[in-house]
Amino acid sequence: MIRLATDDDAPFIAEFYYDIRQDSVLSIHDVGSIEWYITNRLIKRGSSYVYTKNGEIVGWVDVHEGCLDQLYCRRGHTGNGIGVQLLNFAKEKSPTGLQLWTFQVNQGARRFYTREGFVEVELTDGQANEEKQPDVRMEWRP
Repeated sequence: MIRLATDDDAPFIAEFYYDIRQDSVLSIHDVGSIEWYITNRLIKRGSSYVYTKNGEIVGWVDVHEGCLDQLYCRRGHTGNGIGVQLLNFAKEKSPTGLQLWTFQVNQGARRFYTREGFVEVELTDGQANEEKQPDVRMEWRP
């Protein structure tokens, strides 16, 4: 089930977001800072949604004004369609198209988004992002 995220969800989202991000680029923020950002920026603007299974949050998507800002699945819950369901939900929220940024080293994300109809449109050296890691902008157009 996909539902709007609440402040009570933020600690769980922050924890698995921090964990998963370590697979591609070391986080420059601690879990508490991430939780604050999710609560005070993303949840407040009403753009964050969680995927729950048996009462547990196993996925998170944030989509705002045609930008897929976040899409993560909790470790152990990838490869079973949750990411695709969250992405399709984001596409429904932005029927004229979506764009996103991911790190170039995150080959799994790049393959996933390419398979789901996104095209790489820009590569950067990473100097414009907080992590200073090369990234790629991808777009989906229906």
